[in-house]
Amino acid sequence: MFESLSDKLQRVFKNLRGEGKLTAENMESALKEIRMALLEADVHFKVVKAFMEGVRTKAMGQEVLTSFTPAQQVIKIVRDELVAILGTHASRLRTANTPPTIMLIVGLQGSGKTTSTGKLARLLAKQGHRPLLVSVDVYRPAARQQLSVLAKDLSMPCYEGKPEEVKPLDLAKSARREAEQTARDIVLVDTAGRLHIDEELMVELSELKSALNPTEILFVADAMTGQDAVKSAEEFHKRLGITGVILTKMDGDARGGAALSIRQITGQPLKFVGTGEKPDALEAFHPDRIANRILGMGDVLSFIDKVQEAVDQKKAEEMQRKLLTDEFTLEDFRDQLKQLRKLGSLESLLGHLPQVGMLKELKNTKVDEKEFTRVVAIIDSMTPAERDNHMIINGSRRRRIARGSGTSVNDVNNLLKQYSQARKMMKTMSSGLFGKKQGKMKLPFPLNPFGG
Repeated sequence: MFESLSDKLQRVFKNLRGEGKLTAENMESALKEIRMALLEADVHFKVVKAFMEGVRTKAMGQEVLTSFTPAQQVIKIVRDELVAILGTHASRLRTANTPPTIMLIVGLQGSGKTTSTGKLARLLAKQGHRPLLVSVDVYRPAARQQLSVLAKDLSMPCYEGKPEEVKPLDLAKSARREAEQTARDIVLVDTAGRLHIDEELMVELSELKSALNPTEILFVADAMTGQDAVKSAEEFHKRLGITGVILTKMDGDARGGAALSIRQITGQPLKFVGTGEKPDALEAFHPDRIANRILGMGDVLSFIDKVQEAVDQKKAEEMQRKLLTDEFTLEDFRDQLKQLRKLGSLESLLGHLPQVGMLKELKNTKVDEKEFTRVVAIIDSMTPAERDNHMIINGSRRRRIARGSGTSVNDVNNLLKQYSQARKMMKTMSSGLFGKKQGKMKLPFPLNPFGG
């Protein structure tokens, strides 16, 4: 996300650093480039105007032009203004004083409401809540069944409704009663959408709001639609009074205009972003972290959050022990791959790293995700003895493993070579990190089995 804008801003700052001395002229030129970069990123023109006024006022001050590090000060000013328009701080979900908390999920058809409802339920459950899902979309064929199937996949309860309950309001009220009777503290109401905003939809949503008194009304928008998403959010807010926004498909939006515009235009915070299709691909929106990412400074805190959520600490400690005692087997190698896969695609993980030095080149790395599946298949085709001691894998065994995994002998040879190199590298690295003086340190994340 934000790749296009990030690249352009970094070029501007690189040019500023190259200037022996900053003047009003070259500063003005840089500001024009920043403005153009924002407009090309599909940021709303009103937001661009306000942003540039803030940056210009601070950047053209005498204390910047005469500073020993003027380029760095300009970067700080741009970062601070980005944080300001994105929302200053992360906005948390509110809960009702008396449960159950009602959360209305609203938006246009195709924006990802149902999927986001499931993802949000999963996130809330991990935080200790007991959510109940209900779909009140009685118009779109199989809409309610879609949420029901999704809830089942997530092991979440979903209120199915009675045959006589054919109105959205009846379904929502019954779901609330169900939550009260089963000690569910949050009800997520997946509402109907339309291809376009119409009066009928708004009247229905207004009735739901009046009857349910929701604590949160979350508008779901597709980031790929750019300013159309912003306009829809603005209209929904005028009619309903939304309390926050979930922006979906952020992983496919290289420009980021909607994310940078939506709070300034609606006055409501961007609370979550969808970053993929998997159930866990929903992240809390942190303005400061996103600003750092746009400016190439990385988002290490979000990366750490992902690691802590996905990694089994006991397994990490056992892996540390095996590395130090030279007991790291092919089975461990496979388990490390699986741990790594839990964190998401490698390309998305690399996007969290600061874009400096050698790390800058990594952002363009293309990873063949099928390679993970191939490697796991090869190791799964080995006997326990072969996984425990790779030295016994001779030519005939390699041919059998290749046949069993649907790969070639060359693939098996490459895997064993990678494993040997990774084993040697990780043992060396582990000895340095966790030697005698630092023996009590814990391994906070899975080591990269590819040694990269």
